[in-house]
Amino acid sequence: MKIQYDLHLHSCLSPCGSDDMTPYNLVNMAALLGFDMIAVTDHNSCLNAQAAMAAGKQAGITVVPGMELCTAEEVHMVCLFPTLEDALQFQVYVDGQSFEIKNRPDIYGNQLIMGEGDILMGEEPRLLLNATKITAQKAAHIVRLFHGAAFPAHIDRDSFSLLSSLGFIPEDAEFSAVEITASGDVKNLLAAHPELEGKILLLDSDAHYLENMRDPGPWLDLPENSADCLIAVLNGYEKAAWGRE
Repeated sequence: MKIQYDLHLHSCLSPCGSDDMTPYNLVNMAALLGFDMIAVTDHNSCLNAQAAMAAGKQAGITVVPGMELCTAEEVHMVCLFPTLEDALQFQVYVDGQSFEIKNRPDIYGNQLIMGEGDILMGEEPRLLLNATKITAQKAAHIVRLFHGAAFPAHIDRDSFSLLSSLGFIPEDAEFSAVEITASGDVKNLLAAHPELEGKILLLDSDAHYLENMRDPGPWLDLPENSADCLIAVLNGYEKAAWGRE
């Protein structure tokens, strides 16, 4: 089954995201665009995943709960989970590995926690943009302990990426996929880093605003449109064809 995906989307919980990027809005925009599967991946938080998953059920689109983790080295890692329970348990772990720095909405932006139907439940007081104590080398391993899968975000970007921060790809990093930006040169990247050969090269929008959500194109061939199948493929437990249209 060819699944049109976008596995890196920010809601209004991310301080750098638009307040209009509510779970209901972003899920239904994805459905209108024609996606089969999306993931909500706010900075260091999964707290809007439940509302997004509820909206996904109504819209007929699979919503995978997730988070964009900022590691100790300021590497961004997309972390995805098969269930909301797994995601929220990982949230507790991340909270314990985070620094208590208060958000300044006037500087960084709002961090809105939404309930089902886009009911405002409150605001996250802790600034979500900061690095955690979790290292990039161990992140994917830790995520697997919570039944999830992790991959480096926008690996070819010159900031907040594995290559810009570390300059290399750890041999024991335990990820089977990486995310490359839309403008990234796949051929040159593979030539410079042959260790990426054989890994899935994902292309996501990393959208923080509704107008930045892109049209479908990249796809994964999964046995079924489910978070379980996605996690198995991203962890290398199952093989899957993939491509970009």
